[in-house]
Amino acid sequence: MPNGPVSETNQRMDSHEVISKAVERTSFKEVAAQMGVSLSLAYKWSQPDELQGSGTANPLDRVRQLYEITRDPQLIQWLCHKANGVFVQNPVGGGPRGMELMPATQEIVQQFADLLTAISKSAADNRITGEEAEHIRKVWDELKRFTEGFVRLCERGDFEHLAEEIRTHQPRK
Repeated sequence: MPNGPVSETNQRMDSHEVISKAVERTSFKEVAAQMGVSLSLAYKWSQPDELQGSGTANPLDRVRQLYEITRDPQLIQWLCHKANGVFVQNPVGGGPRGMELMPATQEIVQQFADLLTAISKSAADNRITGEEAEHIRKVWDELKRFTEGFVRLCERGDFEHLAEEIRTHQPRK
């Protein structure tokens, strides 16, 4: 049974805690056998890292480190794709800046309308080309990015920074 969506609480968990929780669905013995590592190494992955305790750098920390070194989001996108998902980077600074509540919600509705328009135009001939699919993906990702920023500001109650973004918002090409 899937663990469900990633909650804000899960996002605050350390990597060893995420691994411990994930292994609850199976066993360390199974993980070690499937990955070809020792049982003790698999257990160590569920402990704080070497600097904090007796653990060792786990696969999640290694992937994070690889991303931090390369700054290539394709690493994360590949993982998301393997989990039947897609990576959409959050807006820089945690959310749209200078928006007021009503214009922000209207912008979200407009972007959703733009998505539906892109889909309708692409499907008008009962087929969608690769180029059209790529355009739909870009519009969809922009809608998710913008909406995530809006939601983050809502969670913080920061409506002060909700008109400049609307005025300056340019969808990513």
